[in-house]
Amino acid sequence: MNISKKSSIFILDFGSQYTQLIARRIRENSVYSEILPFNVDINELIERKPNGIILSGGPASTYQDNAPKPDKGVFDLGIPVLGICYGLQIIADFFDGTIKRSEKREYGKAILELVGSNSLFKDIPNETVVWMSHGDCILKSPENYKVIGKTSNSSFAAIKHATKDIYAIQFHPEVTHTEKGMQILRNFIFDVCKCEPDWTMESFIEESVEDIRKTVGNGNVLLALSGE
Repeated sequence: MNISKKSSIFILDFGSQYTQLIARRIRENSVYSEILPFNVDINELIERKPNGIILSGGPASTYQDNAPKPDKGVFDLGIPVLGICYGLQIIADFFDGTIKRSEKREYGKAILELVGSNSLFKDIPNETVVWMSHGDCILKSPENYKVIGKTSNSSFAAIKHATKDIYAIQFHPEVTHTEKGMQILRNFIFDVCKCEPDWTMESFIEESVEDIRKTVGNGNVLLALSGE
């Protein structure tokens, strides 16, 4: 769909139960977001030029056969990237880190302790409650990445590339259980990705209707909806 260019964040979906919630959180900040399959053609990303890319969580493990993985070129586009949970593990795997099965699945609240300063955690307390939901963990840090957050159970709860705007976090900022989750997402959207709050649902509907009219002309349209 040929929506006029506005700030945008694209989410590559690895099957997380929270993917739709990530998109909703971004839209709540008046920024357009769109969910794409994890294996989207890299040329589509190049053509559409999003301000940022988020790698969602998911139920897979990176060391499994046929584990879902994006085109590695995603990290060479010069576009900020945020990996969440499985997205963190994807980044660690691509950059020669080591992922292993945790001795026990971590599910629930944890205290994130920040290490140093960076744009993602701007105005976040040095210790803050975050929500964990994962069965794998990083055993060895990926090359050229530094730790920016840790918990009692994870020495690599948050990492960042040394020179690029590539961040990865083990916890889920999109859920309300992460106390400063919305602020963390805002920091990524506005401070890291430099988005403008230039999107509303009303304007999206208007542009979508106009685009459909131009595309369909006098033809017929079949519309399928689901919901409550």
